[in-house]
Amino acid sequence: DPATGERFPFAHDVPFYRGQTKNVLGKCGKINPEDISQYIAHDGYAALSKALTTMTPEQVIEAIEKSGLRGRGGAGFPTGRKWRLVRNAPGDTKYIVCNGDEGDPGAFMDRAVLEGDPHSVLEGMLIAAYAIGVKVGYIYVRAEYPIAVEHLKIAISQAEELGFLGKNILGSELSFEIKIKEGAGAFVCGEETALLMSIEGKRGMPRPRPPFPAQSGLWGKPTNINNVETYANIISIILNGADWYSK
Repeated sequence: DPATGERFPFAHDVPFYRGQTKNVLGKCGKINPEDISQYIAHDGYAALSKALTTMTPEQVIEAIEKSGLRGRGGAGFPTGRKWRLVRNAPGDTKYIVCNGDEGDPGAFMDRAVLEGDPHSVLEGMLIAAYAIGVKVGYIYVRAEYPIAVEHLKIAISQAEELGFLGKNILGSELSFEIKIKEGAGAFVCGEETALLMSIEGKRGMPRPRPPFPAQSGLWGKPTNINNVETYANIISIILNGADWYSK
């Protein structure tokens, strides 16, 4: 403890941390991020299983809306409302994107989650894909985060091997794949329309809105964009309920 000089064997014993409840970072430091079996042993993919077997896509969106979850990237747009806009947008082809391009040089929230608990982001995206009706998702992550990129690649490969990604996931009608796009570190690509341009292989420049990404996003198709922390929060909402989260 820097205030008293007292030493503690575990971080959760430090007075500053003792009264905190870790949600998104709960598994970071407790599991090996390169071992999917450890994630599963800590209720990993239980939220996905619950959503696929006991909830309709509409019920998932209603739960996210009721929870009051807002985008954790800064704008604070209601996550459930954004999902509903994309789900209701016309067209059969839609995308979801995870924005892991945090531009602040001192902000490592996305990096910490992607390095320490990548499966939580994959699971959140899978639930979003089920709720919205999407078959392909992208994770946009800074190339300056090589450990995060490596852990994501390992996590995706392991999830595919065990049937959490691919066709007919967990015996359901959901088929979903996740692709990684490494960004070059341009600050402007943290803005969602510039990020979409970068994924498309173009210069990352913001586009005028409207149309919004929910109407015309990646390759002109309806696209849902949330950041790393937002997707990681989805799991606890599905497992514990919207009322629990909203408290």
